[in-house]
Amino acid sequence: MNPCDPAELREPYEGAPLSRADLAAHPMDQFHAWFADARASGLAEPNAMVLATVEPSGVPRARTVLLKGYDRSGLRFFTNYRSRKGRALAERPSASVVFPWHPLRRQVLVAGRVERLTDAENDAYFRTRPRGSRLGAWASERQSSPVSGREDLDGLYARYAALWPEGEEIPRPPYWGGFRVVPAEVEFWQGRTDRMHDRFQYVLVAGGPEAGEWRIDRLAP
Repeated sequence: MNPCDPAELREPYEGAPLSRADLAAHPMDQFHAWFADARASGLAEPNAMVLATVEPSGVPRARTVLLKGYDRSGLRFFTNYRSRKGRALAERPSASVVFPWHPLRRQVLVAGRVERLTDAENDAYFRTRPRGSRLGAWASERQSSPVSGREDLDGLYARYAALWPEGEEIPRPPYWGGFRVVPAEVEFWQGRTDRMHDRFQYVLVAGGPEAGEWRIDRLAP
């Protein structure tokens, strides 16, 4: 292997300045504004976020998941509760997420506790998923566990497809559902020239995340 030198991959960050006066009072209102910008820009999958959890062993682990909803109470995503991240969150219900909107020279970081969504919330979202995704949720019952080969996965999918033919209602697996990341800290990062980036962090200092008191600090780049 003759690796290239990653240090040579330098790009100037030409971004619009971000000032305290530009920010909404609530971090999720500010997130909504930036998320709308990311969608309008044509960015591929602006709802992709890197989710970091802590394993029961104490080792951190990160992966990309898709944001499926948000409001002032937090960010929602769905998964298999028996998956590696599901087990980690059951043991240590806190997480951090990053939205890496590189083409916009922006990123958003959110950290806080994590709670399971209700059965009603899970059922409502599951019904909106395409048929193939609903079947896939059943076929991936052993998510994150070793399998002998692709043929086993395809066989499971075919079995469930035969169990629920086209047009029949597919129930939600009991082990599948959503989590809400309830924000306690939210940082908005705007890239600027000469690495003099603009960074503002919201910290919850009183009350709950929806109507509580948030302090906003500018951070050194």
